[in-house]
Parts: sequence; C-alpha cells; structure tokens
Amino acid sequence: GGPRPLPGQEVSVKVLGALEDGGLVERDPRLIFVPGHGDVVQALELGVPTMQPGEVSFFLAAFPYAYGRPGSREPDVPPEAPLLFEVTLLEVRDGPDPQPLPPAVRLRLGSQRRERGNFHFARGDFAAALRSYRLSLRALDGPAAAPPGPEEEEELREQRVKCLNNCAAAELKLGRAEEALAACEAALRICPDNGRALLRRGQVGPASPPTAPLPSARPSSHPPLLSPQLLAEQGRDAEAALVLKRALELDPASKVIHTELSRLAKRQSPPSSS
Repeated sequence: GGPRPLPGQEVSVKVLGALEDGGLVERDPRLIFVPGHGDVVQALELGVPTMQPGEVSFFLAAFPYAYGRPGSREPDVPPEAPLLFEVTLLEVRDGPDPQPLPPAVRLRLGSQRRERGNFHFARGDFAAALRSYRLSLRALDGPAAAPPGPEEEEELREQRVKCLNNCAAAELKLGRAEEALAACEAALRICPDNGRALLRRGQVGPASPPTAPLPSARPSSHPPLLSPQLLAEQGRDAEAALVLKRALELDPASKVIHTELSRLAKRQSPPSSS
C-alpha cells in the first residue's frame, strides 16, 4: 500500500538476485538508492518505480539490464548472464540531496556514487560514469546539518579530489577536453600538488570556459596548458617537459608519466646519421 516512488525520491528495497541455474549472486536486506541516479542495475532502476511499499516483485532481466556483456566480478556474474531479481519495496522517502546531512551521511553517499561511477567506467560507459561522479560531488558539497570534524573535513576533501580526477578521466574518454580541464583545475584548487590532476591537466587542450561547469568550478588562477603532444607539434618541447617533470616530482613511480617523458625525449632526439 501507499504511493509509488516519485522522481527524486529515495527507496529502500530488499533484493535477491539469482542466475538461471538458481545460483544466488546478490543478497542485500536493505539496499538504498534513488531511481534514475545510476546507482543500481537498470532492472532495478526501471522496475522499482512501478512498485508500491510492501509489494514483492520478480524481475527477469536480460543481460543489458543486469551486469551487461562483460558480467561482473563482484558480485560474480558470468558474461551476458540474465538474472532473476526478487525485490521487496520496504520504504519510500524524500531524496537526501536537498536536505542538510551530517558529514558521515555525505561521505557515505559520495563514496557510494563514486564507486558506482567506477563500475560504469570499467565497462566503458563513460557518460553514466560521469553522471555518477557528478552526483557524488553534489552529495559531498551538499548542505551540512553540522560542521565536520577535522578528520571528516579531510576525508571530504580527499573524496572531492578523487571524484574530480575521475570526472576528468571520463571527460577525456568522451573527447571533451575543456570540461576535463575544468575538473583538473577544480581538483588543483583543493590540492595544488595532486599529481594525477597535474598529469591530466598537462594532457588536455587549452583552457576556455566549459559548457557545463562542474560543482565548485570557478575561474582558474592557473595558466592554460597544452598537451605534451600539441606542445611538441608547435615546437614547444621544453614546456611539455616541464609539465610532465612537475607531475613526476609528485609521483616518481608513475609509469604513465615516465612513458610520456620517454615519448617526448624520442621526439627531441636528432635522427641518427647513417
């Protein structure tokens, strides 16, 4: 009984997920999510909003609506596997985002959505990953019910930087250099010596106002950087090397930075005479 979930409302469900042979791969006595936010498989995204509180439903999900063509390691789902879900809708309530939340809840929501973004990213769905990362930032930057303590403030800061770096990676995969640069700039405003943000900042094109600013993105105080490849094409190898060497100082073990520097050194090396 009761109304079905409305857009933006949060639901709590009990979920069992099984393979065709009956093997149980998923069991969650109280899974909490907001339909439409990409935090769960599409079978639940689409099916739960049709339910009423207290209702039990069975959803037979073809693989595109479950864990996709590659399957999953956690939970252990084979490639292209259909799943049968037994779902009980326990509760419907207003979504948490507009409400002032304690720091611990903001951290939980932020981590949950960032991990879901990583799930989408690993499967090559970069648009869905970016949506999850932006939702994570919205939770982390949302109104606070109480000021965070020193440890919580540091954890909020670290999660924001991780999420912004992930946004930059997704934007690069989608071919949107300006938006990737905005994400890097936002991360560097929080942590000026973040090696990953510096490296990605040196891999994207010139800065200009992004068409869709990220949360907390403001005009940058850093000068725009070109990618090492573009700098080299313009005969500006020294600038490309500076970008990469600065990143290497912060992360000496990075294989990616070493590879970029090696490529740049090869371009700078004069051809051998026969």
